[in-house]
Formats: sequence, structure tokens, C-alpha cells
Amino acid sequence: MDSEKALELVKHGATLLFLDVPQYTLVGIDTQIFAVGPDFKGIKMIPPGIHFVFYSSSTRDGKEFSPTIGFFLDVGLSQVIVRKWNQQDEWLAKVSEEEEERYSQAVRSLEFDKHLGPYNLSQYGEWKHLSNYITKDVVEKFEPVGGEITVTYESAILKGGPKTAMERALDAQMKKSKFAASSTEQPKGNRFYYTTIPRIIKHKGMSGQELTSMNLDKTQLLESLLSKEYKDSEDLLLGELQFSFVAFLMGQSLESFMQWKSLVSLLLGCIDAPFHTRSQLFTNFIKVIYDQLKYGLQKESNGPEMGIHALLDDSWLASDSFLHLLCKDFFALVEETSVVDGDLLSWIRKFKELLENRLGWEFQKKSASDGIYFEEDDEYAPVVEMLDESHGEYMDMST
Repeated sequence: MDSEKALELVKHGATLLFLDVPQYTLVGIDTQIFAVGPDFKGIKMIPPGIHFVFYSSSTRDGKEFSPTIGFFLDVGLSQVIVRKWNQQDEWLAKVSEEEEERYSQAVRSLEFDKHLGPYNLSQYGEWKHLSNYITKDVVEKFEPVGGEITVTYESAILKGGPKTAMERALDAQMKKSKFAASSTEQPKGNRFYYTTIPRIIKHKGMSGQELTSMNLDKTQLLESLLSKEYKDSEDLLLGELQFSFVAFLMGQSLESFMQWKSLVSLLLGCIDAPFHTRSQLFTNFIKVIYDQLKYGLQKESNGPEMGIHALLDDSWLASDSFLHLLCKDFFALVEETSVVDGDLLSWIRKFKELLENRLGWEFQKKSASDGIYFEEDDEYAPVVEMLDESHGEYMDMST
């Protein structure tokens, strides 16, 4: 890049000015990570729009890191965002309006230019694939009070003991954190405003057969949620799917992983919608999850291992994970369907190949005698109610 073009990008791109950040701290934006050196004071040449910023403080030898803290930003042309390191609480705090204006003028006068790392524009396309449905409205709808995202506010989720390898890793990291002891004092409002996705559908007056049908095919639940919670906006649902994935993968939020899992389970649990009423939504959904897993399953990281890749462990990539079970049934459903939208079918094939090639997953077609496939202890298994002929009552087989 010639100097004239670079200067143009510096002047029109947004800037993150981070003051007094200790050496070895890891600072990330979108899919990029910077290891803080003695001269680091932020990031320049940031394209306008939605971004996710995250960081993790380090011990003095740079070998151990605290849980990630992250937040979404919607930046404009030439905007300067100023944060100053709070040594006691180990986080980037906002400064007064007066200070922000003074520092912003200094940034625009290029006084900090040599201390600012450039945003790698070659990776911007990758970020857009992960965030093209995340708008300012999406962020404001789902983010916690204050906007700070960190697993240290989510210790209540692990009450009763961590179950998966991912939860155990997060639990261990929280206990080692320097500020883990004070995390219980954080306001309860630091929870996300995610959409509640019912796991089991129940309606008064419905027969057992109707309830079973509704729980086997999530189409009716999807339509109800789109109407009531998303104001008939498919893009808002996809925005929540992307928001929760970024907050989970880069922000290390366990609550966000659970929401992403619920949304994926809802969509992959639909039988009628993908092929009849919502083909375009499902084409866009498969594109989104394809891009998410393509990025998340990269074998090599571009920077220090933190945030990105840190939570992609065997707990949800194993062949008996919820994702594998859902995909197995969904791909079998596609094979059994006589008419499938061409664009949707093309993306489903790409998605299936990605899982087969990157994870070695196999998706064998079910035989007619297999019945409904689910694991006995799988919380996302459908509710199956069977008639007890001797008593003439319905028995819930989900427990």
C-alpha cells in the first residue's frame, strides 16, 4: 500500500485509542488479535460499521490470562474511541467527554499514529461473513446492561457444577482470575436480553398426538417466535444467531453459547419450514452457520490462543454432540424430501462437506426401522408421547 493510500485510510478509518494497557495483554478486534508491546496504544484504519472488541489481561510473565472481556461497537468514519486501563479492576474504562475530545484531536493530528496498529483489511471480509446481520439495533436489543461481555458475570450458569469440557475450562479460568472474587458483586443486570426459546411446546387442550407432532417439527414454534419476538423479521433472528456466536467464540460467554445452541436446535429441528414456507430463511441460515463453523474450525490461529478458538473443544465438536445429532437428522430429511430449493440444497451440500472434511463426521442415511433418532440423555431430543393402551393415558417419554 502506498503512503498516500495509507494516509487516506488513517484519516477516514475509525481509531481505538487504548491508554496505559499493560504489556502482554491481548487485545482483539473482530478476527484479529494484538499482543500488547511497550509502544502499543490502540488500533487505527478501522472500517465504519459494527465491530467486536475484546481483551484479556496477563500475568507479568505473559503466560496466564484472565477471562476475556468484550463489547460491540458501531463506529463511524474518522471516529475516535478512547479507553483507559483501570489497573485495579483490569478493564478498559471510558474517559470523560473532555478527555475524549482532547485525545481525539491528538489522534486526528497523528500524534499517536506510530503507536497504533493498523486494522488488517485483508481480514475484514472474514469478519463481514460473521456479522453481516448484526446491526446497531441487533446489538442494542441483545447486549447486557453496560455492554460488557464476560463469563465472569455468568458464574450462576455453572451453579450445580460444570458438565462439559468447555464448562469445566471456563470454570477453572474463572477461579484463577484475579477479579473472580469480585465478580459476584457485579449487578444482576449484566445478563443478555436473548429471546427465550422454549425447549418443549405445551398447549392446553391439545391431544398427545398434536403435542408430539409440534415437538417433532419446530416449524410452528419458529413461526410463533418470528411473529411475536422478531416482529416478522428473519434478519433479526439471524442477527441474534450471529451476535450470540461472536459473543460466545470471541467473548467466551457461556450464556451466548447456550443461546446459539438453542437457535441452531430450533432451526435444524424444523421439518416443514425449510422446504415450503421459509426456504429463503433456511438458505441464509445455512450460509451463516457454514461461515461460523468454517471460521471456528480453522486448524491454525493467526495470533495468540485466546477468545478465538479457545472454546472450540470436544464438548461440541464430538460425533455425539448436539450439533452432529441435529445435522444427521436434518441431512436425512433433505434426502427424503422430493423437492428442495436449488440454492438451499447447494448450501446444505457445502455445509455437509465442511463437517465431513473438517471433523470427519459421517452422515449415513437412516433406515426405516431406525425410527426417530435421539440419545437418551440428549436435552434437545424431541418429546415423544406414547399411548399406554392399558390405562388409556398419555405418557411423557422425554424424562
